[in-house]
Amino acid sequence: MEKEDFMLVRFTRFEGHTEAVYALDVVSLAKESSAESDLLVASAGSDSTVRIWSRHGTEVKCLQTLQFGNGFIMDVSLSLLLGIDVPILACGGDDCRIHLYTQQDGQFQKQLVLRGHEDWIRGVEWAVCDGDLFLASCAQDCLIRIWKIHATLLPLLETGEDNVIRLKENIFTVKDNGGLDTSFAVTLDSVLAGHENWVYAVHWQPSFFTDDRREQPMRLLSASMDKTIILWAPDEESGVWLEQVRVGEVGGNTLGFFDCCFSPDGTMVLAHAVHGALHLWKQTSVNKREWTPEVVITGHFNSVQDVNWDPEGEFIITVGSDQTTRIFAPWKRDNHPEVTWHEVARPQIHGHYLQCLAMVGRLQFVSGADEKVLRVFTAPRNFMENFSSISGVSLEKLYFGQTIGFAEGAAVPALGLSNKAVFQEDTAVQTTEEEGNFNPSSQYCENYFQPRSLTEPPTEDHLLQNTLWPEVQKLYGHGYEIFCVACNGAKTIIASACKASKKEHAAILLWSTRTWKQLQSLPFHTLTVTQMAFSPNGKFLLAVSRDRKWSLWKCRGDPADPEPAFSLFACTDQNMAVHSRIIWSCDWTPDSHYFLTGSRDKKVILWGKCCSAEESDQEAPGALKLCFSVLEADDSVTAASVSPVLASDGSYLIAVGTEGGKIRLYKWKPNDERLLGSSWTHCAETDSSQSHSLVVKRLSWRKRVGRAGQDTSENSKWLQLASCGADHAVKIFNIDRHNL
Repeated sequence: MEKEDFMLVRFTRFEGHTEAVYALDVVSLAKESSAESDLLVASAGSDSTVRIWSRHGTEVKCLQTLQFGNGFIMDVSLSLLLGIDVPILACGGDDCRIHLYTQQDGQFQKQLVLRGHEDWIRGVEWAVCDGDLFLASCAQDCLIRIWKIHATLLPLLETGEDNVIRLKENIFTVKDNGGLDTSFAVTLDSVLAGHENWVYAVHWQPSFFTDDRREQPMRLLSASMDKTIILWAPDEESGVWLEQVRVGEVGGNTLGFFDCCFSPDGTMVLAHAVHGALHLWKQTSVNKREWTPEVVITGHFNSVQDVNWDPEGEFIITVGSDQTTRIFAPWKRDNHPEVTWHEVARPQIHGHYLQCLAMVGRLQFVSGADEKVLRVFTAPRNFMENFSSISGVSLEKLYFGQTIGFAEGAAVPALGLSNKAVFQEDTAVQTTEEEGNFNPSSQYCENYFQPRSLTEPPTEDHLLQNTLWPEVQKLYGHGYEIFCVACNGAKTIIASACKASKKEHAAILLWSTRTWKQLQSLPFHTLTVTQMAFSPNGKFLLAVSRDRKWSLWKCRGDPADPEPAFSLFACTDQNMAVHSRIIWSCDWTPDSHYFLTGSRDKKVILWGKCCSAEESDQEAPGALKLCFSVLEADDSVTAASVSPVLASDGSYLIAVGTEGGKIRLYKWKPNDERLLGSSWTHCAETDSSQSHSLVVKRLSWRKRVGRAGQDTSENSKWLQLASCGADHAVKIFNIDRHNL
C-alpha cells in the first residue's frame, strides 16, 4: 500500500492463496545493479501452504509454494543470514516445531527443525544484535524461547572433558552468493517463563540508527491470554533474561491479548485484545520502569446495529452484535483547539446480541436484544460528573435541577445480566471493610464499581467495570427477540416490535414511560417490523416491515396525553404497493408533512401529505390515498434519514445508506400537491475512504445545527450525520449545508 493525498491507495495485489491469509513477513533484498531494492514476501494461509513472493516495482511473482499437508503454519518470519545475505525463513506451526528454510538457487530448502515447544507455536520473529541472529518464538505451552544463530567453522569435537556442560548445537551449511559453503550453528539461548496462559505474540523492539549504525535493543515484548503484556530484557550483569515490566487488563469479562507491538522509539506499547479493544501504555520520563495507560481509540468489534444522538446532540449512543452499548462524545481540552471523539462510557455489557435502542430522555435509554425483554437504563452520577469534565458540558445542564435519587454507578452481580445500581453508601461500606481486618469472605466483592473522577477519556479497564448504567426497568410482552424500538418526541411513549413470522407476533407494542406499563397492541403486519418512527408533532406512528408494507397509525386525541391511543390511519394497499422487496427503513420530514420509506428494491419513496390528509373525513383504515415521489438508487437501500434542519434553499435534506456501504445525500422539494413532478437532487456521496465496507445499518442526524463540542462562529452552517454499519464502524460526518 502507498499513501497519496493522505489516503491509502491499492498498489500491489498478491493473489494465490485459496483460503484466509493470517501471517505475513517481508525482507528487502538490495541489488548492486539497481537503486531500487526487491521485496521478498512470505505469507501463510489456512490452505496449509506458505507462499514465497517477489516484488520488483509493480511486478509480483510467486516464486515457490511450501506445502505442509494437513498442518497449519501459524506465523512466519524472514531475515538474512549475517555475512552472506542469504534469506532465511522461520515457520512456526501446529506441530510444535519451528521449520527453518534457506534460499538456495532461488528456491527455499529446509535446513533444520527446532524442537522444544510442547504446543502450537503462535509467533516467531528474527532480530540482529551484536553480530548474531536471534529468533524469538512463543507457543501455547506458555513459554517463550530465544534461539541464537551464528556462523561456525566446524562442529566442536569431543575433547574428553566430561565435566564440561555445553549447549547442543544444530549445524547447517548453506552456499553464499559466490558458491562457497558457510556453516551456521543454532543454539537455545534462553527460555522465558512468566505467562500463565497461551502466549500469542512475541516481538522485538524495532532497531534504530545511531551515528550511521543500526542498533538493535535487546528487549522483547510478549502478549498472552492471561491478560498481561510482559517486557523482557537481559540483566546487565548476569545476562539472564528477566521480566522488566508487566502491564495488562484487570477484571472484566475478557479473554486476554492477541497481539502487541512497540512504538518505533520503544517508549510506547500497543496491544490488541481478543475482543477487539486496543490498549496503549507509555513509559514515564521519571521512572523508566513505570508505564502508564494512555488514551486510545476504541469501538465495536462486531456489527453495529443502531445509533442515536442524545436529545441535546452532545453525544451518540450505539448498540452492536458485540453485546455492548457504547457512548461516544467529543473531548474538549484546554489549549487544544481540535476536538476528538472518544468512547466515554459502556452503559450495557450484555449476554445477548444487542439489536436496537431509543433515547427516552436526556440521560435515559431503552435497548432491545436477542431476548424477549426491553431494558431501560438511567445515567448514574459518576457518569454525569466525568462526562461534564471530558466534554465541557456543565453539570447544571445535565442535572436539570434534579440532584437527588441518582445512583453513583452500577455493577453486574455474579451470574447476572442486569446492571444493579450502586449508591454512595454502598461504596462507603465497601471502603470501610477494606480498611478493616481481613475477612475471607471479603475477597468476593458484592460489586466491583469504584467511582473515579476523570479528566480524559477512560481506559478499557475503566470502561469495562466503572461506566455501567443502572437498569431501572424491564418490559415484558414480546414473544420473540426484540428487533426495533422507537420513542416519540415528547418522550412519553415507546413503541417496540420483535422478530415474527406470523401476524400475532408482528404486533407493535406501545409502552408508557411514566408507568412503564403496556398501553396498546397494534396488529397489522404479518412479518417482522424492521423500523418505526414517530412524527415530530407526535400525531403519527409509522412502521415498515419485511412483508413489504408500511402502516401509518394516528393518535386519537391529544398527543400530549401521557397515555394516548393509536389507530390505523393508512397502510399499503394495491394502489400503493410500490415496494417489491423488504422495506428496511423509514423516517419523517421535520414538519411532519411527509414520510419516506427505503427498500431492498433500490427505491426511496416520499409519501404525503399527512397534514392535508389529516383534515380528510375518511376514517376507514387504509382508505387514505397518498401521493408519492420515487428515487431510484443504484443499490439496495438499507438506511434512510431526513435532516431535522432544512437545506439553505428550504429543501429537505435526505441521507440514504446502501447495502454496499455508500452514503448519498439528496435534496428534495415538492413541486406540486401531487408530488409526482417533484425532483430529487443528488448533492454528495461518500468516497471509498469514507464509505462503510459493509451494509449501512442506521443513519441518524444531529437534532440541531452545529458540530458537537465546538462553539465557533461558523458552527451554524454545519450539520452532523452519524452512521453505523456491519463493518463494526461508527462514523460521524460534518456536512456544510450552505455548499450543497
